[in-house]
Amino acid sequence: MLWALEVEYDGTPFMGWQRQKHGLAIQQVMEEAGAMLCEGVVPAAVASGRTDAGVHALGQVVQMELPDLPAKRIREALNYHMKPHPVVVLRALNYHMKPHPVVVLRAVPAPANWSARFSAIERTYRYIISNREVWPTIEANRVWHVRQPLDEAAMQRAANLLLGHHDFSSFRASACQAKSPIKTLDELTVTREGTQIIVKARARSFLHHQVRNMVGSLKMVGEGTWPEHRVADVLEARDRAVAGPTAPAEGLYFVSVAYEWDVFGGG
Repeated sequence: MLWALEVEYDGTPFMGWQRQKHGLAIQQVMEEAGAMLCEGVVPAAVASGRTDAGVHALGQVVQMELPDLPAKRIREALNYHMKPHPVVVLRALNYHMKPHPVVVLRAVPAPANWSARFSAIERTYRYIISNREVWPTIEANRVWHVRQPLDEAAMQRAANLLLGHHDFSSFRASACQAKSPIKTLDELTVTREGTQIIVKARARSFLHHQVRNMVGSLKMVGEGTWPEHRVADVLEARDRAVAGPTAPAEGLYFVSVAYEWDVFGGG
């Protein structure tokens, strides 16, 4: 049976979503937990989108093939004989992913012909900048610390220049495997909440490092190093070398994925 899993994780200790030869990845943690429900057979965990090392997720969606019923010994060990099957799957996976900072928030049988990746019609990311004099302690590894004051209104005006259907080559990582650099950016907002600058990006899909590269350029505007209109010039150049720096991974959050129908049924 194919399952849809909504997953939250702290990306700090991981090499990213995808399995790596050297270092632990979220995919490996989930697949090894799934194997405990499959009598040792490792199921494939496929995510709606890959995240890099250090990037976090609040609502990643993962598909995984699991047996119709978890192994009897798992149900007995967790004492879930009378629980609904989705709860068995959720709690059993979470039990076996400890102590890693990865949890399944919701688990449901997947609809027919559904794909976590290819059925997605929208993905939302959030980037958080800590804009204060002193470095973060509680928020360490959760934000990008920028000491110099940032003008969020100027950043928003510059962000508006990136909205729509464009060739985003200037904001594309050299290792990006996408067939085309052309994407449609539906939303790019910059807001301030106290000492935090929050950038929200929404699109059907993104290029590798696109969000982090856009944030790096917007930061140049916010600190006054660039005029606002330069962002449009960078976009038009279609050259990564003229864009701003890549913002650090730790400030980025994969927030949510949307599908044509509500896979999790709102519950």
